[in-house]
Order: sequence, then C-alpha cells, then structure tokens
Amino acid sequence: MQSNQIRSVVILGGGTAGWMSAAVLARFLGKLDIDIRLVESEQIGTVGVGEGTVPIIREFNGVLGIDEREFIRRTQGSFKLGIAFRDWGHKGNRFFHPFGDFGEYIEGISPHHHWMKLRKLGNTTPIDDYCFSQVAAKKGRFAPPPREMQPGLPSYSYAYHFDAALYAQFLREYAEQRGVKRSEGKVADIEQRGEDGFIRALKLEDGTRLEADLFIDCSGFRSLLLGRSMKTDFIDWSHWLPCDRAVTAPCAKAEEFSPYTTATALEAGWQWRIPLQHRTGNGHVYCSRFISDEDAEQALRDNLDGELLAEPNLLRFSTGHREVFWKNNCIAIGLSAGFMEPLESTSIQLIQTGLARLIEMFPDRNFDPIITAEYNRVGRLEFERIRDFLILHYCAGQRDDGELWHYCRNMPLPDSLQHKIDVFKSSGRVALGAEESYREPSWRAMFLGLGIYPQRYDPMVDKIPQEALRKKMAKRVENNYRIAETLPSHQDFINRHLLATHQKIATEK
Repeated sequence: MQSNQIRSVVILGGGTAGWMSAAVLARFLGKLDIDIRLVESEQIGTVGVGEGTVPIIREFNGVLGIDEREFIRRTQGSFKLGIAFRDWGHKGNRFFHPFGDFGEYIEGISPHHHWMKLRKLGNTTPIDDYCFSQVAAKKGRFAPPPREMQPGLPSYSYAYHFDAALYAQFLREYAEQRGVKRSEGKVADIEQRGEDGFIRALKLEDGTRLEADLFIDCSGFRSLLLGRSMKTDFIDWSHWLPCDRAVTAPCAKAEEFSPYTTATALEAGWQWRIPLQHRTGNGHVYCSRFISDEDAEQALRDNLDGELLAEPNLLRFSTGHREVFWKNNCIAIGLSAGFMEPLESTSIQLIQTGLARLIEMFPDRNFDPIITAEYNRVGRLEFERIRDFLILHYCAGQRDDGELWHYCRNMPLPDSLQHKIDVFKSSGRVALGAEESYREPSWRAMFLGLGIYPQRYDPMVDKIPQEALRKKMAKRVENNYRIAETLPSHQDFINRHLLATHQKIATEK
C-alpha cells in the first residue's frame, strides 16, 4: 500500500445511494485493503420512491457482475422502454420518450428530417411510429434485443422499474459479502479538524466513534455532512422547476402491465405510474403554491388504477444542488448532493454517475484540490444539462388550465436551454454541450412531442426522390409493427423467465 493511500471510508446513510456506494467501493477497492463501513439507522426512513431508471443502470449492474434475471426477481422488477407522456403540451396530447431513435439515419441524415419532409407533403403518420421502442411499448411487448444486432432488426435499449427498498437490500447483501461492514446507529456529533475543516470522525448516539480518511454523505435531503456540518450552500432552482412536493402511494397491480413509465400532466403538476410485479408505484409531483396538499392527495387517489395498498406519503423537496459535491474529505452522493424532480428518473442516474467520477478520480490522503475542483466542475455541468432537459417539459406547453403552466410558459429560461430551443427551431438540430446525460434522440423526442417543430428540414433530404422516400419510411413503420408482434407480451416475458420467487410458487400452487 502506498503511504498516502486511503485506508478507510465511512458511508453515512443507507437506502439506494448508500448501498450503491458501498457496492461500487467493494467492487473496485476490494483488493486494496481499504476498510469500508456504512452507518445507517433503522429509525430513519428512506425516500424509496425512485423506482424508474434509465438504461445506464444496466451498465452499473453489469460492472458489479449482477445477473439480470436474479436482479429482476429479487427486486420485483419489470422493464422500461421509455416514458409515455400524456396531456403534456396540451390536453389530449400523447407522445413517447423512447430509449431509442426514430430508426436508422438515411444517407447520414437523422430520420426526423425525412419525417418532416413527408409531413409537409401531407403525410400524417405520427413520428412515434418510426420508433421501434414506442411501437413495442404501445403493444405491451418486450424482449431484450439480441446481443449481436441482426439485419433488419431495429436497435433499441431498455431500463428497469424496481422496488427501491428491495434493490437497496439486494446491494447490501452484495456489499457485505465483499467485506463492507455495517453499523447501526444515529449520528450524535461530527468531529472536524480545527486547522482545515476536514472530518475526523463520526460519533454515534451509543458512544461509538468512527474515524476514516474519506467520508461519503448519503444522508439524503438532510445532507448532514456536506450541507450541515461543512455548511455548503444549496443552489435552488425552484424558480425554473417550481414543483416542490410529491405525494406517493402504491396501489394494486393493474391488468395493464406496461413496459414503460407513464407521466400524466395535471393542473398543478404531474403524476407517475410505474408497474412492478407485485404492485404499481404512483406519485403526484406538484407545486404547493398552486394546489393544497389535501387536493394534491385527492388528485392522486382519483387517478389510481387499482386499490390503494398504503396511505399516501408526503415528500417536500427543492430542486437544485449543493454548491460543491466534494469538499475536503467529504463527497456527497444522491439526495445529499442535490435533487432533480423525478420526471425523467434521474435520481439513481446521478448516484451512478457521481460514483463513476469518484472511482475515476479516487483521491489519496492528500486530497489534491485540483482533482476536487474537476469533480465538482463536471458534476455541476451534469446537473445543469439535466435541469435544462426537465425545464423543457414545462416551458413548451400551451396548457391554460392551471397557474403552474401559465407561470412556466412565461418564465425566463436559462441561456443554455434557450439556445437549444432556438437552434432546433431554426434547423432541426440539437446543440449538445459537454456532460449531456440526454443525447440527441431524447431531445428530438421531447421537442417534437411538445410541438416544437423546425422551420425547415435538412435540404440534403431532397436528394431522395419523394416516392422512394415515402416507400422507405412506410416500410420502416411496417417493420416496426411486424417485429413488435413477434415479441412476447411484457407479462408473458416476466412469467416465463423472471417472476419473483414467492410469486412463482403462488402461481404454481
């Protein structure tokens, strides 16, 4: 071991963020003789509503060597091809944000340009029909794409829905089997060095004292280490993303077991629906300035598609992030670093990318400030790019049935988002910046789904004769529907391969 190598790490907080952190450190630091300890209290609840993910979660599980089928069974999971948006932009509007594009490029040009030309010629085929993910989702079909692409098979990706509490338990077993130690208890005091403010130790209520070289703050919204102890300010983006509360509740599993998340816009916010094997997760995200908690809860109850399984839970939050994510020998991961409202399932994504940067820039006991600054710079950019993507969902609409939508439609936008909108309106191109979590297909899907159309299509499209283009694009839609029909239903795929163990036993009886 090098003389300055980190010798010990303490993770404060369990839940998804804490046990994802423990699992990653166990995986990458396991052979370095570094003591890893996680501290949590069963008396402190976790948020536990982050049941939707984006495709990079598969990379996370893959790096840990987790078998997908075991993971799905253990977490009561299901599959996600994207998000179905309902009533966004205007009432009655329906569109899909897929984990895939609108088909392959044609002669190097994005397919949405070809669609725009056909639209100008009077073709009324919805843009979503060119996306295989959307067609399969609409039909309730799912199977993973083959590991090696086959000619004629559309490319697509997928993510998961799962029970966040079960996932944390699953990762706890993984981490403890690889040497992570767990301590039960609540923090009574945080010792800091007087000369530089570094954390020296955590004191628990039972008198236990835990020293470490590196501390990872996974204490949730409380941000006990980075926020409270190190007094790191919170950058509040509520003026751009004004929803500040969510009321959540599980309901009985509905007959429709969809391979996608549903996000339905309501008068003062929106509601999610996430199908799991044993229940459906629901939540109403809203702005408390424009609706009372009581009315928000009633709106959630009114829009459930199954029997309520537990009393609704109210969460309060502000969208934004800590001024820095890494200060001295403390790094915040998860809600303690910041929070983006759950519209695009970014919470677990931000945990994952924060951990990836930590491993990439893992410090020694000198804690070089240059590395710390770079970690913070990249993290700040990532948050800002996601912020802009989320704001787009709200600001582009024409709904006139609520004060929230009026406010969002008229608020000044960040310059970075306004630039993206202007470029897309002008040319149909997406002006991506550094550290973009969402690539061109995602931005295109949202722009077009919300009714933001370019003034013109790429002039290179005109190289293709009109009739040839019509036939080519019609064939693409035909293939999407034909191939989707060959896939099993989402429920059948789960039943055959991935039914949770106790459900499988009950079914066999």
